[in-house]
Amino acid sequence: MNKIVIVFLCLVFTSCQNKQTSLKGIANQKSQWVDSIYNNMTLQEKVGQLFMVAAYSNRNNAHTDSIKKMITNNHLGGLVFFQGGPVRQATLTNAYQSISKVPLMIGIDAEWGLNMRLDSTSRYPYNMTLGAISNDSIIYKIGMQIGKDCRRMGIHVNFAPVVDINTNPKNPIIGVRSFGEDKYNVTKKAIAFTNGLQSQGVLACAKHFPGHGDTATDSHKTLPTISFDAKRIDSVELYPFKKVFNSGIASVMVAHLNVPSLESTEGLPSSLSHNIVTHILKEKLGFKGLIFTDALNMKGAANYKNPGDIDLAAFKAGNDVLLFSENAPKAISLIIEAYNVQDISDERLEYSVKKILEAKFDTNLNQYQPIEISNLISDLNTIDNESLYHDVISKAITVVKNDNQLLPIAKKNKKKVAYVKIGNGKNVEFLNTLESFTQVDVLTETNLEVLLKKTKKYDLVIVGYHQANARKTLAISKNNQLWIQKIAKNSNVILSAFSSLYCLSNLSFKNIETVLVAYENSSVSQKATAQIIFGEYKAVGKLPASINSELQMNY
Repeated sequence: MNKIVIVFLCLVFTSCQNKQTSLKGIANQKSQWVDSIYNNMTLQEKVGQLFMVAAYSNRNNAHTDSIKKMITNNHLGGLVFFQGGPVRQATLTNAYQSISKVPLMIGIDAEWGLNMRLDSTSRYPYNMTLGAISNDSIIYKIGMQIGKDCRRMGIHVNFAPVVDINTNPKNPIIGVRSFGEDKYNVTKKAIAFTNGLQSQGVLACAKHFPGHGDTATDSHKTLPTISFDAKRIDSVELYPFKKVFNSGIASVMVAHLNVPSLESTEGLPSSLSHNIVTHILKEKLGFKGLIFTDALNMKGAANYKNPGDIDLAAFKAGNDVLLFSENAPKAISLIIEAYNVQDISDERLEYSVKKILEAKFDTNLNQYQPIEISNLISDLNTIDNESLYHDVISKAITVVKNDNQLLPIAKKNKKKVAYVKIGNGKNVEFLNTLESFTQVDVLTETNLEVLLKKTKKYDLVIVGYHQANARKTLAISKNNQLWIQKIAKNSNVILSAFSSLYCLSNLSFKNIETVLVAYENSSVSQKATAQIIFGEYKAVGKLPASINSELQMNY
């Protein structure tokens, strides 16, 4: 028996030694590759690594030529792709990589998948929808699948997840991009998503530091202000950042925010603040990963300094990668000038450039291979992708009210059921699925009084509120509220909201027996909601944020 134990312990010890040796070997390979690249770079090539400029696959040849020129002449470190299509982007990526001396880091905003930017690709739920799900392993699967799609497209960093806590329901830019208003739920979801994404060799990026969730303005258009004191920011806004840092996220994006309690210079954006980027993020919180600026063309930063000058200020603040530079050639010249007069030290430049090169090694750019174009569309649109989306949606849909137990409706019932559509979005899949369970009369009257007379004849009226852009946090219009409330006073109503949960914020639920939040107006969410109404699935989603004082977050 003792011999068996000794043999077992020896095997464990040997296994641990082998693992440590393997990790040490990889670290040595990384260090050697990084040093071999860095030591053979000119000053201009080193500075060029700091820049990721915007690229599009739906623009003309002039745009493509301008990108090629910057890669050749300015030695860009990477590109961040925006609108276009997968085949076009992959083709351009291969072309751009072929002329770059050092492999380019390719980034994209794919918070809910490549479909956020690219046509002909699978889309996944918004973060707020994911926030309604209790099982975090599902969030991991979403992150993993998005990571697979990114890798297939030759993308190395996905600027996700958003870890902002959406404590302001009227936030015009975060909203459904957040996992919700509870810092613990947001954190758990962010870690699960990050782990899934990074399991596929794609760098995740926590944004928008130090927290964009309680703003009333859009940093794309102006400089929002976070007016809380440092203690509140540390305990709420910074909470998920600290946790994802500890869990091993690869990078962070610094927002353009005015935070007086963290930066004393009036109106200085957080992305340009040495105190916020270097003292708080790097020194106090100890973050060692890549630090990206938010896009430098956004008015929250661009209104503060001119193109070129803003890039220099952002680098001096402590950022590693300057995203969406409006004038990279000018910015590169200004940083070189600052370096030559010792306003930027050799150590400071080396620190960021080597971090960028290390990230390139971590994403296998030391062994760069072109993207395989054949079967690209089919690889990005599999049955598994569609099945995962449906599974997630069906587990997110939330019944927030079910008075008189109207749900679920028995499949073999004798109730007279009517359907009324409200809103500007499509409703085909919802109606088709309802009709697959029972006879449904569609009422399309444009006169409210005529409609009310007709609804009296029915045992149940299903009202579908369909918002074309479910990302918007707009409340249901007063006129639509009036229609819903009049119908509810007149009949037993099941209200299904195919929109952001915030659309219900101004609605009185006094006479509405049953309310479901579907979070999105996709065909998948419509089908799943109808299935829940008729008992095919049980609604298990929980509100990730409060709708109003009547319907509070119950995650």
